[in-house]
Amino acid sequence: MDKNLIETYGDARLPRYTSYPTAPRFSAAIGAGTYGDWLAAIPAREAVSLYLHIPFCRSMCWYCGCHTSITQKDQPILDYLEVLKREVRAVGAAAKRQLRVGNVHFGGGTPTIMEAAEFLDLMAFLQQNFDFSPAAEVAVEIDPRTLKAEMIAALGQAGVNRASLGVQSFDPVVQKAINRIQTVEQTEDAAKGLRRTGVDSISFDLIYGLPHQTVRSCVETAETAIAMRPDRFAVFGYAHIPAFKKHQRMIDEAALPGASERNAQAEAIAETLVAAGYQRIGLDHFALPEDELSLAQRQGRLHRNFQGYTTDACKTLIGLGASAIGRTAEGYAQNEVAIGQYAQHVASGRLATAKGYRLTAEDRLRAAVIERLMCDFRADLHGIAGEHGFEPDVLLEANTMLERLKGDGVVEFENGVLTVKPDHRFLIRSVAACFDAYLAEAGRTYSKVA
Repeated sequence: MDKNLIETYGDARLPRYTSYPTAPRFSAAIGAGTYGDWLAAIPAREAVSLYLHIPFCRSMCWYCGCHTSITQKDQPILDYLEVLKREVRAVGAAAKRQLRVGNVHFGGGTPTIMEAAEFLDLMAFLQQNFDFSPAAEVAVEIDPRTLKAEMIAALGQAGVNRASLGVQSFDPVVQKAINRIQTVEQTEDAAKGLRRTGVDSISFDLIYGLPHQTVRSCVETAETAIAMRPDRFAVFGYAHIPAFKKHQRMIDEAALPGASERNAQAEAIAETLVAAGYQRIGLDHFALPEDELSLAQRQGRLHRNFQGYTTDACKTLIGLGASAIGRTAEGYAQNEVAIGQYAQHVASGRLATAKGYRLTAEDRLRAAVIERLMCDFRADLHGIAGEHGFEPDVLLEANTMLERLKGDGVVEFENGVLTVKPDHRFLIRSVAACFDAYLAEAGRTYSKVA
């Protein structure tokens, strides 16, 4: 890696561009009424995706950037699930029909914090209220530390076919520093149990840039994880934003690596995974060659959404639960973040929408450019502009950030096509940011580029 480029761009804090515009642009101008109109406008028989947010954990991991609450009791979870069902009914009422479902993703928090019977009941309820495609993909995020045998069996019975297991690091020093003690055996038992019950795609989440983490410990974690042969890896850089996530104040900032060390950790993990036969997918994912993500990348049909890289091509994502974000052809809608306020909205018989964003024609253009860059490391700026009814000058005129990246040799621009050079792909978020018309006014601290 070019150390000069790391020093120049590595400390920049930019979005991960799982959406465009990003969430800081959302406003209360988009409420339940508007979102209801958008749901009613979904074309008949067009498949949609569901995201269900389960915002509960048994303990707080200090690195966590998710919306979650800590509970040792089950009653808050049971109460929440009842509210979630009422929201499902409200969505159906707004859509005025039973929507076709192609993908379901349970995120958190820890979705598997609920009991097995509760999960099966929730899945049955969803299948009663939505028209599930026979080939629907159902994915669940899992904390191996609390995964019970009964839940593993329930996941298989419910037709779950993808599971994402949080690993982060196997280094005991790092685990202690982030308040997440997780043994190799716990992770291995969870992966084996899921495969036995029919969950045929397993993904592991790893994090670099954590306190006391080193290149050596990152490689050792990757090697240990590879021995379990998951189908995919998601490798994220830790975003230290204690002003927004107060529990992150428990992390010793002096123990956090700098930009150069973070980049070295990321590249060491990547090299280890690639050497083991995994293919790099976009910014931060890796997959075995026969995995659907790898196939989608080779065929130019990879997408990016709030869950990261995906083969999900649904135009509509319905977010269910506190803080969940939905997307339709018209724009984005986010539910109330606080569980109590979310429950009050739903209890009143309304959708739980707190804020959102209505897309403009130029937003759609820029979103298309950013998605292709994030997925393919290249974008046909002239072609995409034409498809959206714009001249390329909308993207290129007075784009000083892009000119700087060109001058630094990060990108090439020929015949209307912008390409990120292979050795500089770790700066893809800096390249995508060139086309973010709102970045300067976002007023939000993001994660570091490197």
